[in-house]
Amino acid sequence: MDDQVLNNLPAFRAQQGLSQQELADAIGVSRKTISTIETRRFTPSVVIALKLANYFNVPVEEIFVLEPSS
Repeated sequence: MDDQVLNNLPAFRAQQGLSQQELADAIGVSRKTISTIETRRFTPSVVIALKLANYFNVPVEEIFVLEPSS
């Protein structure tokens, strides 16, 4: 199964005018975690995904989308 998790995190961060470090500090993770999520090298845990959704006050599905393998 090669499903991929795509994300709109850079767009949400840009809309708020946040740096990766500012967002990381706000949700209690490292800047590297935010960077690796944005570049799709790391799929976040449910806890981190929920923290991000809560921070931006949107459903998780607005930030993260599952792209099924073809």
